[in-house]
Amino acid sequence: MLTRRIIPCLDVHEGRVVKGVQFEKLRDMGDPVEMGVRYEELGADELVYLDISASVQGRRTFLRAVERIAAHLRIPFTVGGGVRSIDDIRRLLGAGADKVSLNTAAVERPALIEEAAERFGRQCIVLAVDAKQEAIDQYRVYVRGGRQATSWEAVSWCQEGVRRGSGEILLTAIGRDGTRDGFDLFLTRRVVEAVSVPVIASGGAGRLEDFLEVFTKGGADAALAAGIFHEGYLTPTQVKLFLAQHQIPVRL
Repeated sequence: MLTRRIIPCLDVHEGRVVKGVQFEKLRDMGDPVEMGVRYEELGADELVYLDISASVQGRRTFLRAVERIAAHLRIPFTVGGGVRSIDDIRRLLGAGADKVSLNTAAVERPALIEEAAERFGRQCIVLAVDAKQEAIDQYRVYVRGGRQATSWEAVSWCQEGVRRGSGEILLTAIGRDGTRDGFDLFLTRRVVEAVSVPVIASGGAGRLEDFLEVFTKGGADAALAAGIFHEGYLTPTQVKLFLAQHQIPVRL
């Protein structure tokens, strides 16, 4: 049985890790290199680094920061933010990223997913989907750091991304981000049942029980969290020990 993964996320703005609520009211959390190394020591299975202002500012992810973090990590490392071309992906993989996350550019030009998967392998390509609930059972995809609505419905876009070659979905429920009210289990389950690749659930982690529910009720393959780890409420190892006690397979 595949183990479930616990993944801290470093949302980086102007070289510093930040955390907000529903993508707004950002607070400084610390240095990304120091935090990345600490999370590996604290039992993280993987690390996600998102340059959250790159797309909004129309620039590439800061390569030097990626190199600095990758030089100190042994766990898988996913990087996203401002990735707009095959050359951008090549640069990030060359700087030490194991996987590259596509969001805004993939929505604007879906063929980029196909080109990237063909060139680098679908195992390197993560489709990041930021979804906001607009009705009881309807979620709209947003881009540019959650600022701009698109015409895509979330589940349909996830299916399209996988059809084009994405090897993993990073699914963020915008309305749950930073709230610590629990993951969006309904959205997560819908996407899990609709696609054939692993789904990382993101947005809303606040308690140990939230992680248990996103795996048992949501069906997620991995759970991503930021604020509760950054502020020391929980560690990845604490989460995994709790999950193991409830018969969820994890790597200890």
